[in-house]
Amino acid sequence: MTDRLFNKIAVVTGASSGIGLSIAESYLSEGAKVVVFSRRIAPLEDLETRFPARTLVVEGDVTNDADLIRLADVTERRFGRVDILVPNAGIARLIPFEESSRDAINETFDVNFHGAVQTVRTLLPLLSDSSAVIFITTFLTQVGFPGLAAYSASKAALKSLAQTLAAELGPRGIRVNSIAPGPIETPLWESVGLDADQLQSVAKSINSRLIPQAFGKPEKIAEVAVFLASDAARNIYGQEIVVDGGYTIG
Repeated sequence: MTDRLFNKIAVVTGASSGIGLSIAESYLSEGAKVVVFSRRIAPLEDLETRFPARTLVVEGDVTNDADLIRLADVTERRFGRVDILVPNAGIARLIPFEESSRDAINETFDVNFHGAVQTVRTLLPLLSDSSAVIFITTFLTQVGFPGLAAYSASKAALKSLAQTLAAELGPRGIRVNSIAPGPIETPLWESVGLDADQLQSVAKSINSRLIPQAFGKPEKIAEVAVFLASDAARNIYGQEIVVDGGYTIG
């Protein structure tokens, strides 16, 4: 690694697995100090063991305002500011449209959209004047996938939010951008509501559209997250970078 984020202070939510964990590990490897926030903290103990002076583990839920306030408080006490914020926490549920009740849609939006919004709003006073906010959206803002209307809509809302905040916070020097992962090997796929045979069938169909013919690794998203957080991206505002193995090119 090259210490591209040396002495930067990062906060990553949903950091216990998948993309969030990979981003946190990459930030630490690049010299950052990282606050990792998750409902499950046991998977984060290894990070704390490997980088004890530069890792702060905080347990909490992005849908709980009190937890977010506590996250801001302990981050300020430990590190004093935030230079990089990745509101990554999210859920995916496969819900046929006819079953998309108000409660089912609200559950998805509460985590994916409102959770991200309130994370940024709560930590905004700590953001330095040269900080970066990186939202995690999805390639599904560009293509349709049956059963994921609520999920895709929640991420499309985040994409729009990022563009608006880029314009609103940009004059302060805060850069806001998004990463849109394509099919990535993460535990999220195991929670969408498909059984093993269905998942295998879906994976086969998706792989046929991917140029590498395989799902991407979380590390591929983390590499882009490092770039967007670094000084190399200091003139990039309000963009969504799609990392999808070529899925959306046809």
